[in-house]
Amino acid sequence: MTPVSARPAAPVRTYGDLVVDVRAGALGPDPRTLRIAVAFTTRQAVRHDGRGTGYRNEVLSLRLAEAVGSCAVEPGELPDGALDDCVGADVATLLGHPLPAVRVAALDAYLMHVAPHTPQHGARSVALPAGSSLEKSRARARAVVELLDLPDGGTVLVVGVVNSLLEALRSRRLGYVPCDLKGGVTEWGEPVVADALAAAGSCDALLVSGMTLGNGTFEPLRAHALRHGKQLVLFAQTGSAVLPRFLGHGVTAVCAEPYPFFWLDGGPGVVHRYSCPEGER
Repeated sequence: MTPVSARPAAPVRTYGDLVVDVRAGALGPDPRTLRIAVAFTTRQAVRHDGRGTGYRNEVLSLRLAEAVGSCAVEPGELPDGALDDCVGADVATLLGHPLPAVRVAALDAYLMHVAPHTPQHGARSVALPAGSSLEKSRARARAVVELLDLPDGGTVLVVGVVNSLLEALRSRRLGYVPCDLKGGVTEWGEPVVADALAAAGSCDALLVSGMTLGNGTFEPLRAHALRHGKQLVLFAQTGSAVLPRFLGHGVTAVCAEPYPFFWLDGGPGVVHRYSCPEGER
């Protein structure tokens, strides 16, 4: 993995600090002057060929000029009126919305607008080949797992269970502890723990979904990684433009995947990777 020194901006200390900076116009235009033109949800159910289990996704997305910001939610969690709240509203208002998903999607849209995923902002694009949903899932998983720098036998806490990521970790001879708020078992019958922070202590690195922004678990995990000097790699459809802001402050690397996501189309796709120079991890 070749690190890059460019960043979307200087890292921030906490998620709350980032919101304060955006509200103050410290990172770009005054968010009170920018309005959301389009709000939409994307709902998906999937069961890949050869897999014994399936899952569902639901994502709220907000369009700001050329940018789309997104936040995943638990299926059925988002009230119908959320879209009406967002359309035509200014970003500053939505940053104070009572629903966390709206707040995160608005922040993501704003930051995507001011610092899109380009080399000038530190992004390295990785092409995903055309293929079936499973083929594209595995290609994305390889792009994510390559950001981990661990020797054989290391153990990774995986927050947000994605079977293709678990496969990719096994191919790297890495152990893992799967974690999801819903608990349950993996495709291979492995128990899924529900308390990520409790499990983090026994793991060498953290591989974490951007969904943690929406459910409030990102900050404790970031603080744990920072306090213990562990790698924290994020795979982000939720908050893909938000999470690179924490590089060098608890976050080691991000695989950012803005809308449209790999599971929406069988054609070629792209993800954008960010990483810290070695000395700043």
